[in-house]
Amino acid sequence: MAELKYLSGFGNECTSEDPRCPGSLPEGQNNPQVCPYNLYAEQLSGSAFTCPRSTNKRSWLYRILPSVSHKPFESIDEGHVTHNWDEVDPDPNQLRWKPFEIPKASQKKVDFVSGLHTLCGAGDIKSNNGLAIHIFLCNTSMENRCFYNSDGDFLIVPQKGNLLIYTEFGKMLVQPNEICVIQRGMRFSIDVFEETRGYILEVYGVHFELPDLGPIGANGLANPRDFLIPVAWYEDRKVPSGYTVINKYQGKLFAAKQDVSPFNVVAWHGNYTPYKYNLKNFMVINSVAFDHADPSIFTVLTAKSVRPGVAIADFVIFPPRWGVADKTFRPPYYHRNCMSEFMGLIQGHYEAKQGGFLPGGGSLHSTMTPHGPDADCFEKASKAKLAPERIADGTMAFMFESSLSLAVTKWGLKASRCLDENYHKCWEPLKSHFTPNSRNPAGPN
Repeated sequence: MAELKYLSGFGNECTSEDPRCPGSLPEGQNNPQVCPYNLYAEQLSGSAFTCPRSTNKRSWLYRILPSVSHKPFESIDEGHVTHNWDEVDPDPNQLRWKPFEIPKASQKKVDFVSGLHTLCGAGDIKSNNGLAIHIFLCNTSMENRCFYNSDGDFLIVPQKGNLLIYTEFGKMLVQPNEICVIQRGMRFSIDVFEETRGYILEVYGVHFELPDLGPIGANGLANPRDFLIPVAWYEDRKVPSGYTVINKYQGKLFAAKQDVSPFNVVAWHGNYTPYKYNLKNFMVINSVAFDHADPSIFTVLTAKSVRPGVAIADFVIFPPRWGVADKTFRPPYYHRNCMSEFMGLIQGHYEAKQGGFLPGGGSLHSTMTPHGPDADCFEKASKAKLAPERIADGTMAFMFESSLSLAVTKWGLKASRCLDENYHKCWEPLKSHFTPNSRNPAGPN
């Protein structure tokens, strides 16, 4: 496959034409009486028309046929996709999942949509407030099928296997250690090349944005220019047997047939696009004197709520970096949080739990549920000589953090058969080191 080209910049106003049709963007207006090349003009709105300019999201697509050219939608089996947060009783325990099992292609072919499994979530789709966390487990490409989400944005984190994503805006290749965001309403199809696994953070009613930097200054964390946007590419392909368009609407799945490929956009312009980002480009901020900084310094993207400083969801990573804090317990501290924390591991070994937390698995520490380093990590870090050291080389862990109290689905607790019933035991060896007669016990340094 030829190397794909991209535009760069987070949220930029972009223009793109397929080079096979030069001049396909109208000049000076959005919807002329007759578009160049006799294309149809179609606007895709990701925000209300009257939103302030700073938050107004829309793109104009110039396509061979408008997206309305399909037969009626009909309800289909949603498999393991759900928005029912009352399937099972609440469980406040620390939860950890072993690597989610990918179905074998030799036994059953499963594409991206068929392989979606809702793990947990909260909120209400109809009022555009909430989120869901899904796991995708697939082994074959989507053939003459595409998907779009009327409910929210998908932040996709591949863990195993590359994703070649066809969108109405062009093509993206997304590999492990990269992420992509497919925003609400955008049609896409995914090709895979092996047994493939990953994580999805879906947010309802809001879009992801870069976190404010405050006193960090003008630069740092995820820099806007490192976000990549596909360039226009089209196929004028008829599908006599029928092309299936799958829609997630109010948490249910629907399908409609049409006789052409939906990826027939010859040119587009606007600021409402899919995009991808390579996590290795994250500029890490960390403590250079003492104490363990709060993990919010590792925020890549945020989906804000109406309360200042409180997110519906944050996407946070724990990348390779230097640890130099003096007189400090360097791993993550013990914690009880008003936020919910779901963690996943793309590769390597997470510093606070070297065993048990594996790539392709996950953990959920719910609102105010205590968590922190396991006993082995505590003992080693409490006695370690505090020289400058590399942390997390060869590792990429991440966190979906939310102000909502997340409910786990029946699939997550039971049907997945991946829940680690022994997770709580990693803290059982913790013992008291209390020295009531000595305020300043001798330490390693």
